[in-house]
Amino acid sequence: MTTLRHEFNEIAARKSGKDRYPAPFSLRLSHEERARLVAEAGRKSLGEHIRYRLFGQNAERRKRPGNSPVKDQEALGRVLGALGKSRLSSNLNQLAKAVNTGSLPVTPETEADLRQACRDVAAIRADLLRALGSSPEDGP
Repeated sequence: MTTLRHEFNEIAARKSGKDRYPAPFSLRLSHEERARLVAEAGRKSLGEHIRYRLFGQNAERRKRPGNSPVKDQEALGRVLGALGKSRLSSNLNQLAKAVNTGSLPVTPETEADLRQACRDVAAIRADLLRALGSSPEDGP
C-alpha cells in the first residue's frame, strides 16, 4: 500500500535529482512485539536492530561519518575530566558571595588567582568548541 509519505519522498527525490534513501517502510506491531524488539535492541536503535535481524552481518549502517557533533573526542575527554575534578561552580559561588558581602579583599594574589581562573575557563571553553567542531574564534 502506497502512503502519502512514500509519494512525497518519491516526488522530492525526483525534484532534487539527488540519490536518496528509499522511502521508509512501515510495519505494524503489537505492543508485546515492539516491547520484545526494544528489549532485544539494547543500546542500538530499533531500526538498526531490525535491519541486523533481517540482514545479519550484511546490514548497512545508516549513520554516516561526520554526523556527530563531537569532532575531537580527546578534547572532549580533557574537558569532562577537568570539569569532574574541579569545584568551579562552588568556587565561583563563594567568590560571588564574598564580593556581595564586601568580604573579599582584593590583593595582588587574589587578582592573580582570579585571572588564572578566567584563563582556565577560557581553555575549557576552547576545548569544548574544538570538540564540537568549531574554532574558539568562531564562538560567541
